[in-house]
This record gives sequence, structure tokens and C-alpha cells, in this order.
Amino acid sequence: MNIPANLKYTKDHEWVSIEGDIATVGITDFAQKELGDIVYVEVETLDQSLEKDEVFGTVEAVKTVSDLFLPVAGEIIAFNDALESTPESVNSDPYGAGWMIKVKIANMEQVDGLLSSESYKELIGA
Repeated sequence: MNIPANLKYTKDHEWVSIEGDIATVGITDFAQKELGDIVYVEVETLDQSLEKDEVFGTVEAVKTVSDLFLPVAGEIIAFNDALESTPESVNSDPYGAGWMIKVKIANMEQVDGLLSSESYKELIGA
């Protein structure tokens, strides 16, 4: 199971990379394996400001559809357009080409509430 130590994580199985006040968000290796083959990623919240834990989009796999929850409050400033034509990138490269959104963080203190890689490993029993 790939759980990079340099990222933060949520209990909803999203990963977060922080650079300044910008967070890049995607789903974890664990999440993509649980979902199976991903066929569609939908994010209709671009340019919107949302609160922490609000749904920012959905990911559709062959067998199920799952909501995506914002790990920190902020404005969604970018969507990975490549996922429209290659949603399978989430399966093959969840921490790279499979990133989903970029968020301008509204409250940096919320970053402290995210899980470390060690805490996330405990959560999923890895």
C-alpha cells in the first residue's frame, strides 16, 4: 500500500499536499483500490468556496459512486481536466496524474487537523 510520508490524509481517504496556502487533493491508493476501476470524476464546484467536509465532487467506479469531501475550507481554484478523458489515472497514479483539485486554503489551522501518514496507516490497518 502506497502512503507517502510527505502528504496529509483525511478519514474519508483523501490525500492533501500543501504548498503555501494551496492544497492539492486526490483520493488515496487505499480508496482507489476499494472503489475499483474509476470511470468518471465529476467536480462542479470549481471557483466556489466551500467549508471543510462539504462535498466537492464525486468519483464513479464500475460498481459505485462515492462523494468527495473537502479536507479544508477554501476556494476550489483548479480541477484536473485530464481526468475528463483519462479518469483511470486515479487508479494508476493516485498521488500524481490522478490529483483532482487545488484549493486556496481559507483557514491554515485546519491543516493541523489532517492525519499524518502514520495516523492514516493506523486508520486503514496498514
